[in-house]
Amino acid sequence: MWRLKFAPDQASTFAEQYDWLFWATTALTIFFTIVVGLLVIFFALRFREGKKVDRSNAHDHHLMLELTWSIIPLIMGLGIFGWASYLFVETRQPPKNALDIYVIGKQWMWHAQHSNGVRENNMLHLPSGTPVRLTMISQDVIHSFFIPAFRMKQDVIPGRYTQMWFTPTKPGVYNLFCTEYCGTQHSEMGGYVVVMEPSEYQEWLANGGDNVPVKPMTMVQKGEKIFKDKACFKCHGDQDIHEGPSLVGIYNQRRVMKDNSVRLADDEYLRQAMYDPYAHILKGYENTMPSYKPKSTDDLEGGLSEEDVLNVIEYIKSLRSSPTAPAPAIPPLATGVPPTEVPN
Repeated sequence: MWRLKFAPDQASTFAEQYDWLFWATTALTIFFTIVVGLLVIFFALRFREGKKVDRSNAHDHHLMLELTWSIIPLIMGLGIFGWASYLFVETRQPPKNALDIYVIGKQWMWHAQHSNGVRENNMLHLPSGTPVRLTMISQDVIHSFFIPAFRMKQDVIPGRYTQMWFTPTKPGVYNLFCTEYCGTQHSEMGGYVVVMEPSEYQEWLANGGDNVPVKPMTMVQKGEKIFKDKACFKCHGDQDIHEGPSLVGIYNQRRVMKDNSVRLADDEYLRQAMYDPYAHILKGYENTMPSYKPKSTDDLEGGLSEEDVLNVIEYIKSLRSSPTAPAPAIPPLATGVPPTEVPN
């Protein structure tokens, strides 16, 4: 005998929590729909035209009744709101030890890259019992990354990084969808999430993924190669110089801009520095850095793809200054402007 499934499998720590919220909201909706519906039917039949009932001394208000049907649903609604807000905040605060994986949406496929260089298309291998943080961006139009079994969905937007995190709990193969209409082949933009035992996942990762004859370069190694190929080291070395500041140890540090605003050197900041370097210029420097934004997704000549940018960011993250080295200061410019101390 066939079994009717009311929901996908619960395969993440958030799935059960969201299901409880969903069914609680559904139960309240059904309850009030039935109560209001039955009252409407009752009064419509009892006081329909032509029926002999006492219509004299009809009340036009009843304070206690009005307070009851207003305050009780209000408390219930606020309870649902508080519950949902708690889950919303929780899903936006990934733990520090989360496994980082990078996802790029493009018409019409999902491209995933693991830190050790393993790449996947329309597939995503994950270890069970391990928090996973996905950093995502689109290279063309808005997409939406949705794993029904995890009860997790996040829009993937061009020009901006978005994140989602979860902890897979049950090994298996689960569907992956794009839930934002993104063009003619939107319905084909799907794939699978493969949740594995941690030891099995580590073995899969160490072997370079599925049927890869050559062990891939890590994201840091790819980023370092791009950094050298583009000759970025000529302006961004171990110390600040006239041409450009050092990138050693800058990740997640505050940077003072030319207009005296302060920005955090996170992924978004570093991406913008490569694609639109004139948007925010570091204090003490001029507009000297070229833009590496490609002309289009099909013409990357002289530019960096979104995947290249992610690799370079990982390389910059790996640059660590010596704990005993003094904080570098920007040297005086050729115009005679005195040195400006800027936080790393």
